[in-house]
Amino acid sequence: MTALLRAPLQLLTLFYQSLVLAFTQVWANKLRSILTTIGIVIGVASVTTVIAALTGLKDNVLSEFESFGTDKVFIFPRRPDSGPNRNAPFQLIRFRPELFDQMLAQSPSVKHFTRITRVNTVVVYGERRDENVSVIGIEPPWHDIERRYVVMGRPFSLVDNQQARPVCLINEKLQARLALPKEPVGEFIVINGRRHLVVGVIEPSKQGNMIRDDASDAEIFVPFTAAWRAGLNGPFFPFMYVTAAAKSTDQAPEAKAEITYYLRKKRKIGYGEPDTFAVEVIDQFVQQFNKLAGAITIVATGIVGVSLIVGGVGIMNIMLVSVSERTRGIGLRKAVGAKPSAILLQFLVEAIMLCFMGGLLGLLIGQLLTMGIAAIPGAQLDKAAIPGWAIALSFGFAALVGLVFGMFPAIKAARLDPIEALRHE
Repeated sequence: MTALLRAPLQLLTLFYQSLVLAFTQVWANKLRSILTTIGIVIGVASVTTVIAALTGLKDNVLSEFESFGTDKVFIFPRRPDSGPNRNAPFQLIRFRPELFDQMLAQSPSVKHFTRITRVNTVVVYGERRDENVSVIGIEPPWHDIERRYVVMGRPFSLVDNQQARPVCLINEKLQARLALPKEPVGEFIVINGRRHLVVGVIEPSKQGNMIRDDASDAEIFVPFTAAWRAGLNGPFFPFMYVTAAAKSTDQAPEAKAEITYYLRKKRKIGYGEPDTFAVEVIDQFVQQFNKLAGAITIVATGIVGVSLIVGGVGIMNIMLVSVSERTRGIGLRKAVGAKPSAILLQFLVEAIMLCFMGGLLGLLIGQLLTMGIAAIPGAQLDKAAIPGWAIALSFGFAALVGLVFGMFPAIKAARLDPIEALRHE
């Protein structure tokens, strides 16, 4: 029983002695140790920086998607690449407002939807003129779908939309650019030659720069019916699409399937024929991005992992040199009773310690690089940070490199014949 209790203590003592000896050897050859671990330093710094950058980019994109709304469903007209409609004129492919009149009743997973049409056009207020303003035709449910509400005045009513009244909502950017009064409700703005009454001011978009692609940050919203009727007699508002909201994020795939079935039936698309529209949900973009980010992480880690292997080869070489330099010392230890296992453990611990030191230095450099890329303006990497699993992976891989590439020199040292070793000059 006493022998069983003594064995772990002896093993711990042996490991401690090996650690002290390894540290003594590393400290005695500081410059050589630093040069030996350069490959490990570069590898760990590269891996951690790449992973931190990808993690920051991923967090930014996912937060953008969250602000965009993960319950949204986007519906666009689209000419198919094959089938009888592949060469159809866009006049036949594009949506008409009446196409969606019964969609809500036949799509139980859809909470509400809005028809949307938009164009960039000229807007005039008094002597002020802006030639690049986004004019967007919307329906009342748009506010709940986009989570953007009126902060001054009132939203559009059903009557505004049904009667195509010349009223509009503006955002604060346009208010500033046209020098409108602090309380602009009741003022008139000329949109494409027609006067519109300002009935409210809408809050700014919560979406960031990674998703927003508007040509202008100045926006005017008009009732969809008014916008569509204005487009029937000319090039103004020639295109419409639909944004819907599922009853919950989990029901977004069901909403997509229901909308697809409804539109195929309404458009009389035959079995096997491709859709003349596209129905997309945010969740599928999130999944695609996660797959892409994961693939990039694996490839980048594999590429910079070559540096760790090169560093491991360097450590093996220097450990072989160390075995040659310390042959007499190894012979002396064996002559006084040191077991081969103790010699093996000593050199293995030394190799692993070198790798750990390189890993620690590489991690510090990686953290400095991460802080540097996070501070780059406009790079969308402000959330870059080294995750805990990347730190564990770096040290784990460094230890593995030390173990694998330190094994051969350690075995060579452990197998030395003590008499031949003592004769070594």
